[in-house]
Amino acid sequence: MQLIMFLVFVCVGTFPAVISGPGVKVVVEEDSDAVLPCSLSTEESIIAQVFDWRKDESQKEVFFYDSGLHYNNGRIGQDEQFRGRVSHYEDQLMNGNASIKIHNTKVADSGIYSCILPKLEPIQTFYVELVVERLLRDRSGEIPGASKPSITVLDATKDWSLLQCEVHGASPEPKVQLQDGCGNILPAEERRGRYYVTLNITVTKTDRYLCVLTQEEISHQSRAETFVFISGAGNTTDRNVGVVVVVAAVVVLLLLVVLLKLRQIKKKKKLSGPTGPEAEQNSNGLEKGTLMTPETNNSHSTAQNGLMTLTTVSEFEDMC
Repeated sequence: MQLIMFLVFVCVGTFPAVISGPGVKVVVEEDSDAVLPCSLSTEESIIAQVFDWRKDESQKEVFFYDSGLHYNNGRIGQDEQFRGRVSHYEDQLMNGNASIKIHNTKVADSGIYSCILPKLEPIQTFYVELVVERLLRDRSGEIPGASKPSITVLDATKDWSLLQCEVHGASPEPKVQLQDGCGNILPAEERRGRYYVTLNITVTKTDRYLCVLTQEEISHQSRAETFVFISGAGNTTDRNVGVVVVVAAVVVLLLLVVLLKLRQIKKKKKLSGPTGPEAEQNSNGLEKGTLMTPETNNSHSTAQNGLMTLTTVSEFEDMC
C-alpha cells in the first residue's frame, strides 16, 4: 500500500509519523458488532487529544474525536454509511485507548481502516483490516433475484395430501428442497426452467412441511411452510397411539382381576380356621393330657359324624 509508505509531517512541526500496521485483522459475521483496536503503548491519556478514524483510500469519515467533541454529541461530517453505528470507549481514554466499535456490521463495512492521532509527537497511525462475512439469510427485497418460495396443497383425501413447492424469478439459479418438520429432505418430483423451480410430493403423515430456497452466491435463503393433517386410516401415528391405549387398558384390567382373586383367597383362609396338626387333633377330639370321659367320648363320636364338638373349655376360648 503506497498510501502508508511515506512519512507524514505535522503542519505545525517537523516530527515524522509512526505508522503501525496493517498487521491487525478483525473478522466478524454480518449484523454483529466489530471492535477496531487503536491504543497507545505508553497508555498516556488522550482525553484532550484528537483521533480520527477513516476507511480505505476514499478516506470516508468513520469517527472523529477532539477533546470530548465527536460525531455522537454534535460534531458534523461523519459519512452516511456509519452514521449512528460507531461508538468509542469514553472510560478508557485516560489509558490511551482510541478504539471504536462498529455496530450492526454490513458486508460493505469490510475494508482497511486507519486510526490517526495527529497531535502526538510523533504522529501515530494504526491500520486495521475489517472483514465482514455474509450470513445465509432472507435477502428478498434487498437484492434483485433473491426470490421467495411458496407451498400449497393441490389435492387431498383423508389418507394423503399432494403438495407443491414453487419458486419464480430466482437468479442466480437456486437450490430448492422440500423438508418435513424435523428438517429431513423429502424426495420430490422436480420441474425446472430458467427462472423457476416446481417440486411436487404426496405426503401421508400429519406434519409441518417446508419449501426451502437457497442461493449461495448471494447468501440468500428463504422458506415457506404449511401444516398438513391426515385424518384417515393411513395415519400410522394415530393408529400407534390407539394400540398403546388399548394395551394399557388391558394390562390395568388384568391387574385388578388378580388383586381381587388374591383378596378372596385370603378371606377364605381366614374363615376356614386352623389347618395341619392342630386341625387333626381337633377332629379326633383329643389332646395329650386330656382325660377321656363319657362326655368326651360322645363328643369324639359326634365329631366323627361331621359335627364340630368342643372337648375342653380352653379350646372354646381359643376358637373365640
